[in-house]
Amino acid sequence: MSQIIPIGPYHPSLEEPVHARLVTEGEVIKDAEVFIGYNHRGIEKLAMEKNYIQATTLVERVCGICSHIHAMTFCMACEEIAGMKVSKKAQYIRVVIEELERIHSHLLWLGIALHIIGHDSYFMKSWADREVCMDILEELTGNRVNYGMCIVGGVRRDISKSQMETVLKGLDAIEESTKELTDFVMNDRTVALKTQGVGVLTTEAAIRIGAIGPHARASNVPVDVRIDAPHSCYDEFDFKIATYHTCDVFARVVVRALEVFESIKIIRQAFKNMPGGALNLGKSIPTIAPGEYMCRNEAPRGQLSYKVVANGTDKPARVSIHVPTFKNAPTLVEMLKGDQVDAAGLIVASIDPCFSCMDR
Repeated sequence: MSQIIPIGPYHPSLEEPVHARLVTEGEVIKDAEVFIGYNHRGIEKLAMEKNYIQATTLVERVCGICSHIHAMTFCMACEEIAGMKVSKKAQYIRVVIEELERIHSHLLWLGIALHIIGHDSYFMKSWADREVCMDILEELTGNRVNYGMCIVGGVRRDISKSQMETVLKGLDAIEESTKELTDFVMNDRTVALKTQGVGVLTTEAAIRIGAIGPHARASNVPVDVRIDAPHSCYDEFDFKIATYHTCDVFARVVVRALEVFESIKIIRQAFKNMPGGALNLGKSIPTIAPGEYMCRNEAPRGQLSYKVVANGTDKPARVSIHVPTFKNAPTLVEMLKGDQVDAAGLIVASIDPCFSCMDR
């Protein structure tokens, strides 16, 4: 006899609200429905009432974890409409902050995943490593969240030689600690029992449904905007797309751990080859000629898109935000079917959802 079991909208494994309706027979999930839309804040509408400087500050608050990537993508779209040429130095600094944000996002998720599995000591270790990354971001930007580095036309702050040395020292510590964490994840029996063969999303299903970001790469789909359609100056950096073949929760853990190393590699290259030049174009409140542009960027969770429409004033006529969690959420139904009820929380968390971004 089938039973209906609700997971959420509020669940101990999830910091934000989502509702999964599970159809079960015994402990086995036979079918599922996923409901979203509990966190709407009207940011797209509000952006139309702000000038471009205020709108940059606003969109950075779409998400507290991937805040810089929102501001950066919005600014790149505005710059394309206006025909602004951002200096190479500003592009490099944007990339450094973007990759630091990716590191802290992945370490945050790895810690939560280990907490759900039951390894609280390694949860705290992962978050201790993330704390090093947060201290670095505070050193460079003045803030631990919502860094305020991007403006239309460039960045607000430079990175000094002494700051670069501090960052590199911190990255060395994160790299060494993440190697230990990765070795643990790859070999621990409890991690294997809780994650291997759980929440399977086959390569075919990932392509069919349209999964993106680390979630797709964990299903052995090598998609990455930084490689496929390089934005900013990513075509000048040497790094690999981290993929894994098992297509389960275990693969999602492994891919995010591997991506930490690739982000560290990119930041080291950026510091080694940091160009000179102006930080920004010196515009206080820019006025942008009529036009529209859609810009893509590789956020920590996958492809983030901003479509900006300008009408010749100092305020955008339209800001449309397309976030990765909205693309990955439909895969939950595929992953939940056939698994045990007690794995549902971990499976939902395994896409690294940001419902704050999705509902915005």
